[in-house]
Amino acid sequence: MAVKIINQKHLTLEQKQAALKIWNAEYPVNLQMAGVAELDAFLDPLFDVRYYLMIDESGVIAGWAATFSAGPVRSFFIMLNSAYHGKGYGTILLNELKKEGPKLFAWAIDHNNDVKLDGRPYPSPINFYLKNGFTVNNELRLENEQLSAVNILWEAK
Repeated sequence: MAVKIINQKHLTLEQKQAALKIWNAEYPVNLQMAGVAELDAFLDPLFDVRYYLMIDESGVIAGWAATFSAGPVRSFFIMLNSAYHGKGYGTILLNELKKEGPKLFAWAIDHNNDVKLDGRPYPSPINFYLKNGFTVNNELRLENEQLSAVNILWEAK
């Protein structure tokens, strides 16, 4: 299936609704957002943000990502509808983010203790990131009531 990636500075309400649907379906239940207002509250403070929308052949948003500045490096998050997992689409979207280089920084869940809204386990994406050239810094962790994650970093070669 062919996809295209759209890179833009802002999301429309329709795009936010589609992005939120993917967020709530694919992220652990403890990271759920009740509506667009909560998504806006999360996104609005991000500095120098770029959104990446992966659009499938039928015009549906199949995945999305964002990059933003956090100190000297670009940070990011990425998510795909589970129907697109394991088929190379995540790598396609991630490669678009890498064009912003020379570094990308993020937090990734490195355990399988969380569950998704539908009750299925949330699979750690660590192997996906390792396969795509990221390194894991086990010395730098994010631990709070909602999230237990490790730092991942990609550096252009």
